[in-house]
Amino acid sequence: MIVVMGIDPGVANTGFGVIRVAGGRMSAVDGGVIEAPPDRPAGERLTRIHTALSELLGWHKPAAVALEDLYFGKNVRSAMAVGQARGVAMLAAAQARVPCHDYTPQAVKKAVCGSGAADKGQVQQMVGALLSLPSPPSSDHAADALAVAICHAGHTRPADAFAPVSRERAAPLGHLAGGAAT
Repeated sequence: MIVVMGIDPGVANTGFGVIRVAGGRMSAVDGGVIEAPPDRPAGERLTRIHTALSELLGWHKPAAVALEDLYFGKNVRSAMAVGQARGVAMLAAAQARVPCHDYTPQAVKKAVCGSGAADKGQVQQMVGALLSLPSPPSSDHAADALAVAICHAGHTRPADAFAPVSRERAAPLGHLAGGAAT
């Protein structure tokens, strides 16, 4: 059995998803959203994300963390904020001595839906189906985090899936219903 934590970084909402891989089958262990109030200073928000991820890493003890890579759209300020949240997530994983693996949003969508152009609704539906959930995750942030964990689990050989890498490009359960982590 191997545990993988997926993270969809964001300063306001950081999605997390934890899956277990055993005997070629994947199942959801945990998933949700770490919310950081937008009216708080950036440092406090990033501290909240770091603290929550550190607690989740300690609780679940994943063999690997899979991060959704930064997508550069037209909004540079938003991209920089997501980069800060990614850095905090990477720091929490490094402090827990858990290797991080990066996947582009297109690679994650292709791994989960078969198309790198899939929309958020398709990702949520496929995550629910692949993990045999009673219904798709209601939070797109949690669904994206579970999707990146699925991507990592499905696109690496067992011997390589949980070893440290410098850069790689590839393609409590109550939180899955839309609850927020505190």
